[in-house]
Amino acid sequence: MSSSVQRRDLIRIGAGVTLASLAGGAAHQARAEGLDGATGTFDEMTVRQIARRLANAPYHGPDQSLPKVLDNLNFDQFRSIAYRDDRTLWHEDNLAFDVAFFPRGFLYRPRIDIFEVKDGKSAPVPYSPDLFSYGDPSLKVEDNLGFAGLRLRTPINTPGVMEEFCVFLGASYFRAVAKGQNYGLSARGFADGTGDPKGEEFALFRAFWLEKPQPGVQAVVVHALLDSPSVAGAFRFTIRPGDATVFDVESTLYPRTKIEQSGIAPLTGMFYFDANDRNHVDDWRPAAHDSEALQMWAGSGQELFRPLRNPLDLQFSAFSDDSPRGFGLMQRRRNFHDFEDLSLNYEKRPSLWIEPIGDWGQGWVDLVEIPTPNEVNDNIVSFWRPKAPLVAGKEYSFTYRMYWGWDAPFPTPLARIGATRVGAVVDDKTARFFAIDFMGVPFERLPKDTRFHLEPQASAGKIRNVVVEPNPNINGWRTTFEFVPGDEKVVELRCVLATETGPVSEEWVYRWTP
Repeated sequence: MSSSVQRRDLIRIGAGVTLASLAGGAAHQARAEGLDGATGTFDEMTVRQIARRLANAPYHGPDQSLPKVLDNLNFDQFRSIAYRDDRTLWHEDNLAFDVAFFPRGFLYRPRIDIFEVKDGKSAPVPYSPDLFSYGDPSLKVEDNLGFAGLRLRTPINTPGVMEEFCVFLGASYFRAVAKGQNYGLSARGFADGTGDPKGEEFALFRAFWLEKPQPGVQAVVVHALLDSPSVAGAFRFTIRPGDATVFDVESTLYPRTKIEQSGIAPLTGMFYFDANDRNHVDDWRPAAHDSEALQMWAGSGQELFRPLRNPLDLQFSAFSDDSPRGFGLMQRRRNFHDFEDLSLNYEKRPSLWIEPIGDWGQGWVDLVEIPTPNEVNDNIVSFWRPKAPLVAGKEYSFTYRMYWGWDAPFPTPLARIGATRVGAVVDDKTARFFAIDFMGVPFERLPKDTRFHLEPQASAGKIRNVVVEPNPNINGWRTTFEFVPGDEKVVELRCVLATETGPVSEEWVYRWTP
């Protein structure tokens, strides 16, 4: 696991900061901007009350002004300002957690207010330039600049060794890892207008409250205040790191305006290429991505697996559902040879599964796939979009559990997609060849002479030459077919593996574009 934010990750997380960080006041202006009650008595309603007051007033973002020497930091200069390990919050308290903070600068200009909560009282975490070490001493400024974000640490891999496992930095972005993993995809507090040609609004976590844990407690609670021109909100994260790092999230939103394209529990990742989509990529590795597929567990019980693509044109997919059981951006490839990358270790990137708590009603799991020419940019976004718009002046609550780990947290009796491969058809340039591997439980419990068949569907075009055969290398089955799109520009493909008694696999869904 990386102990610090790398260049690629800094650029990716910071991509949303420009829109999120609309100018406003400094920390000393907090009371004037609606943050009354940020210090003093603190309870479960404190951040909600602040968010509600903010939503009833015009938007004013936090301070972005910086001294001249820090005003145009490049990546290397920003990285040279490092928080000191011996000055972390709770460093001397022999707790399961401590907290380090990020300096302001580079892509992270807004001043983020950070408070510690002890014994029902909150107080600001003091800032000092001496909390940091400086590769370039000229970058040390005595002004009370405040922080840009925070990182949580715990001995997640080695007893007694504090390691970073969670970061909140940039807009409302945050991310985490499980034991043995490296950083990959990110999450956000809220999405608004993702994929809309008119542009997306990025909300900002403008303040955090860190509850000091009791000795021996293996969970830490972080409260966050969300703010943007369209919405204010309160978040409570109960975070438990381990073999899977689990966040229990309680969110309450207070729209300032009517929000037609709201995104609940948004996930953001990168898909550059894999065996199903590398037509315009010239790269020596087998694959490069944070996540390989969108996985969904519908309210009806249906399980779907949608391999990701790096399209030539922006693609927006919406999967209608009622009371979803879960969805996530998943990384199932866990072998080094799946990627062959010694430095980026994509096989150690977390999957992130969202489990709604309570009934989320009707809506859609949305997927946005954005063309990218490299692996620097986040180009995949997925979230839950409620059917009804969020209306100004009302309160909306969404509770969910996030699993950052190696796979989905629930077992399934169904066969699962092991790989999707797409290529040319020999002697027919009008067709594409698909190979889909199935593996898992059914092949362990069904009789050896069970007859399997594929049930494919296409919204247009033609599927031909379907073959189903054993794949002993994965103790599963391989299915292949040829697809002829004709003149179609977008085609939705689906298939399940079945026996005479019905489907035995999750449903493979795929969007084909030229």
